[in-house]
Amino acid sequence: MNSNLTSQYIAHLDSIIQTYDTRYQDLNKVPDRVAYNVLTRSRSAIEKISGKESHYTKQSEGVLNEELHLTYKAELLRIVEALRDDIRSGFLISFSELVRGEIFQNFLDMAEYLCHEGFKDAAAVIAGSTLEAHLKQLSHKNNIDVFFAKTDGSVRPKNASQLNQDLGKAGYSLFDQKQVTAWLDLRNSAAHGKYNDYSIQQVTQFINWLKDFTSRNPA
Repeated sequence: MNSNLTSQYIAHLDSIIQTYDTRYQDLNKVPDRVAYNVLTRSRSAIEKISGKESHYTKQSEGVLNEELHLTYKAELLRIVEALRDDIRSGFLISFSELVRGEIFQNFLDMAEYLCHEGFKDAAAVIAGSTLEAHLKQLSHKNNIDVFFAKTDGSVRPKNASQLNQDLGKAGYSLFDQKQVTAWLDLRNSAAHGKYNDYSIQQVTQFINWLKDFTSRNPA
């Protein structure tokens, strides 16, 4: 299991909990700015970590849909605490997300090793394939269809560029979208044998960026 990812999840949730603190046990004394901060960060973290269809996310949506004052909705923090405790105990529902993170890390370690040994083209192909696979998993996580219908009624898979465009609208930032576009160009050059279009230094940068990207955007 990917212990680094688990530690990142726990640290993220801890930082949200610490924002609320025990000073605000009396909900009537919670400043609106603190309550809003807790709501926004809690909702985002719960969905990102446990997934849109998880019990945690459904519980949080139930709290947010209730006709309560903003400060009382800050009780969403209790779901954050439950999620954190379940992660610590190894009971996180989305085990598959952690497993995928570990698998992708193994591929990237392989690509990094090949690059270090001078096999930049093989490293670029592995890194590119890892990026494409991750985009597909992110699409599933964000309920984005990975197929599209043709006029004749048949369907075909969306390519990585199209998934990147869709995810830029629903999954990650515009900056990440532009970065993905650039690295997909390198990946396409490697896949089509245009080995002079990129350097070993660029492949190394690609791998390092991809490690950061998959960590910040787990699928």
